Amino acid sequence: MIPLHKLSTLTPAHRLRKAALEFRALEETLRAGRGIEGRYARDLLVLLSRDGSVPGEVRADLARLADRIDLDPARSLNEARHHMLRLTGRDAADWDLLDSGGLSPDARKILPGFRVYLQDVRSPFNVGSVFRSAEAFGVAEILLSPFCADPGHPRAERSAMGTTRTVPWRRAELRDLEGLGPLVALELGGEPLDSFPFPERGVLAVGSEELGLSPDLLARCAHRISIPMGGAKASLNLGVAFGIAARAWYAFF
Repeated sequence: MIPLHKLSTLTPAHRLRKAALEFRALEETLRAGRGIEGRYARDLLVLLSRDGSVPGEVRADLARLADRIDLDPARSLNEARHHMLRLTGRDAADWDLLDSGGLSPDARKILPGFRVYLQDVRSPFNVGSVFRSAEAFGVAEILLSPFCADPGHPRAERSAMGTTRTVPWRRAELRDLEGLGPLVALELGGEPLDSFPFPERGVLAVGSEELGLSPDLLARCAHRISIPMGGAKASLNLGVAFGIAARAWYAFF
């Protein structure tokens, strides 16, 4: 922990950045099940609430958080940290958010025949999002085409929230999909997924953010399913669309 008297001597921008790091460290200590030095957290909030470089409405909120730090330390620290991020010109990104829950692999229900094939999904964030939904909805294995983003990329690991280590995965060419059951394409213009009889054993194929599935892969698919939508855009983020389709497959059984 940085001494508060030293923090007060820093330039305003440097002080706010350091404060954001201090609040994050305190949050992580709480999430690890360890106690924090409540007096230090309160004094840090008070110091910032009296900082003339901080807008008045934020100073008032920091004073409020100092008064309630003992009642709800986790939320108080979280709100204070996000105040600091905004004041330093940073909107919260996915890697700034702390996961509130751990993993319990032994409690996971797996559909043994349910696999997913990602073809040329370029965004590490989307790959990680697919892993997180796959873990939640019983996917037995994720197959990644050679040009998919690496699940070990920091942004993939951050959005996956640890699930890249609990959901089996491997790189695969189209020929490797043979013998795994029917291929089901998640694409526009298909059968509504809420009326589709999902197979007990099969592969849900999801294509790239820009191009969708290749003609070669589509030709191999026995079925095409779509998510009914009422919006003018008629499309969803890849990770969101996959989560909806995976939940429908999981719920069918």
